[in-house]
Amino acid sequence: MKLSRGYYLNEDVLHLAKDLLGKVLFTNVKGEVSAGIIVETEAYFGISDKASHAYGGRRTNRTETMFSEGGVAYVYLCYGMHNLFNVVSSKINDPHAILIRAIEPLIGKELMEERRKMVFAKPAISSGPGSAAKALGIDRSFNAKDLTGNEIWIEDHQISMDDNEIMAVPRVGIAYAQEHAALPWRFYIKGNKYVSKPNKV
Repeated sequence: MKLSRGYYLNEDVLHLAKDLLGKVLFTNVKGEVSAGIIVETEAYFGISDKASHAYGGRRTNRTETMFSEGGVAYVYLCYGMHNLFNVVSSKINDPHAILIRAIEPLIGKELMEERRKMVFAKPAISSGPGSAAKALGIDRSFNAKDLTGNEIWIEDHQISMDDNEIMAVPRVGIAYAQEHAALPWRFYIKGNKYVSKPNKV
């Protein structure tokens, strides 16, 4: 049920960003397991994507993880306060990544409530990438972790989505990306209450 290394080596990041919808993201933090169904993602298309941290082949201490072989976590701090979790995909030195923007709580709901100081029935508990990561206990210590290991991983629970159940809209908060800001590379499950607010249907 755990996704294999080969799954992440796919060079089509847009396909993966859609295919990850309905998959289940797990964390094991000091022996405490929690998990949520992935309901919203954003694709970042390597060095040619003006919205990507790796645009133009930019390599820094922060972005180096993106240049790894697919199947590792890329976690970075946003606005000095939110840890954001991304799935690194494709082959080595081809820095595609998929931001996990929202999850639907599935396992360890009490843990999520404790981490987020709210009840799991409230969509804000895991809606938006910072909230989703915090609900699952993901911080920067997860950066570069192997997604086929036992600390953070994704499983296929045979939750399949038809194309008409998936919305494709522009990504959020990337006005700096010029014409790339309008690309419909944010994907979410239509009607799911845990999807973040912008463009929600």
